[in-house]
Amino acid sequence: MNSQRSRGSFRAKSPDQPKAKDQTKANANGKSKAQRDHHKTDRVDKSPKSAEDKRAPKRGSRKQPSKKEKDPHDCESEDKPNETPAPKRGTINPQSKKQRDPEISESKYEENGTSVPNNANNPVGKERQDSAQSKDPRKKLDCESEDKPRQTVKSKSDEKPAPKRQGKKEREPLNPGKEESLDSSKSKLEAKSTAKPRRLEYAIKTDLSDAHSSDRQKKSAEQTAMKGLKVDDTLGKVLKATIDKLKIKKNERSNACSRVNDITDKVIAHLKRNTTWCEEIESLRTGSYYENVKICEPDEFDVMLTIPVERVDIQKFDEAGAFYSIALKRHPKTHPLDRFLNEDKTIQASEMLNEFRDAIKKAVEKLPYQIKIQRKKPKCPAVTLEIKMEENGKIICVDIVLGLKVHCASWPDFTKDGFKIENWLGKKEKANMKHQPFCLVPKYEGKGNAEHDGVVAKDAWRISFSHIEKEILKKHGHNKTCCEDVGEKCCRKESLKLLKYLLQQLKEDDSKSNKMSSFCSYHAKTTLLHACATRGTDNEWAYSQLADCFQQLLEDFVKHLKNRHLPNFFIPSYNLLHQASRSSCDFLANEIEFQRNNNFPIFS
Repeated sequence: MNSQRSRGSFRAKSPDQPKAKDQTKANANGKSKAQRDHHKTDRVDKSPKSAEDKRAPKRGSRKQPSKKEKDPHDCESEDKPNETPAPKRGTINPQSKKQRDPEISESKYEENGTSVPNNANNPVGKERQDSAQSKDPRKKLDCESEDKPRQTVKSKSDEKPAPKRQGKKEREPLNPGKEESLDSSKSKLEAKSTAKPRRLEYAIKTDLSDAHSSDRQKKSAEQTAMKGLKVDDTLGKVLKATIDKLKIKKNERSNACSRVNDITDKVIAHLKRNTTWCEEIESLRTGSYYENVKICEPDEFDVMLTIPVERVDIQKFDEAGAFYSIALKRHPKTHPLDRFLNEDKTIQASEMLNEFRDAIKKAVEKLPYQIKIQRKKPKCPAVTLEIKMEENGKIICVDIVLGLKVHCASWPDFTKDGFKIENWLGKKEKANMKHQPFCLVPKYEGKGNAEHDGVVAKDAWRISFSHIEKEILKKHGHNKTCCEDVGEKCCRKESLKLLKYLLQQLKEDDSKSNKMSSFCSYHAKTTLLHACATRGTDNEWAYSQLADCFQQLLEDFVKHLKNRHLPNFFIPSYNLLHQASRSSCDFLANEIEFQRNNNFPIFS
């Protein structure tokens, strides 16, 4: 026991040890003679006596050393079970401190007792072992040679070796960083486990309120869509900032709308009580505010007060096809509008409009608001009210327009080639809208005393589909769920707002106002209607593609300007740009191209 053994070798049995001890040790581990014979065949030795003497006991079956013989640096745990039938190499020979080589012991046993699998099933390992045994039978069971360590293959059972037992001074973690990472991963797992119930609790709380949930869905949908604007792109940033700037504050919008509705209702009530031909008058709210395309501030409202008529005879007043003379057709003997008829039954629009204006003045005088009526503008059929808001001192303009609502089986023949929404909103939707009445508004151009077939210009009427336009923009998507909570958001209205804002900014520039006098927001809306009819699917107007869609809309508008031709969406024969000069159209086209090429400095 005191004799020095070579480094890295396993403990071999002394030849002086009695064979009875071997038998006792084998019986103690419950191993039969057949099993021992089987293990002997795994390792071939030229000397039978040396093979018998140097047979390595299995792990866990070695003789328990006494307290004096125990070595704290043993590379195997005492209680590790024998998991494979193949014999494992024996216990490391305990050495004194002076004989122990620390470098070899650390490199050799850093795996804490890893054993070598049976070489009987490994031809390469067996070949190496046979050559080593032929050179030196005494070292045939060595784990490693003295000079070159032998690379061994780990078994699955030995991938997690038992830790090395050390003294108090040596009890330090072999890999402190690894243990710290394990501790940190455990703490992260604990944090995640505690965070899950919190998220679950938050989700339950948010689902309790449907109103708040829908608001969050809209907001998240907008944010998700805005991500597609290419925030790294300069144009995307400019358009996003402009859209945010054009939004109307909810409280201002609510206050303005409630004030306008209250005034409108009281004016209608006054007209029904004090004006005989206005007993059946009704309100038709149209315009950008009710179409949800108003920009910047809720400072302009359009209200049409209509009088219903059954049958009318419509005749063209000019070659442009925009103005008409209106005559009542097959009406009863007494009609509220008889007082405004000429001998040929045509309606005197100018006389009717004058009485309407006087009745509005009387109705407004009795209202408890600060309201001022603007002076009559030439060729303008609207009665404009200026309402001062007490809350912020801002002025709201309300245009009250007189109109005739014509209930008939179909629209006039000159509309049959227009209103092409079948590939956009569908044939069924188009048929439903065409069954609605159309409106006529007193409007003329040129000199009011100019006659055409016995009818003066001031008695001419213009056909209006403003209530249909409002319904189109309300049902603006190819899919029924477009821009709803459950649907995808499009950029049709946002593109229109940007185009309207571009025209507004150019008109407010004093150096450009003269050239811009012929253009209005209705040109922008008509351009959008034509564009939607041409590109009807929703994926062509995806909100994430706002920059591309707006550029395409501007390209359409520039094309109309260069051709000086923008057909009315309902009456294709009527060119909305027929009054604009060629130089004005070219000027606006060049201004738009300049803004496009420079990322719209006018929006900043």
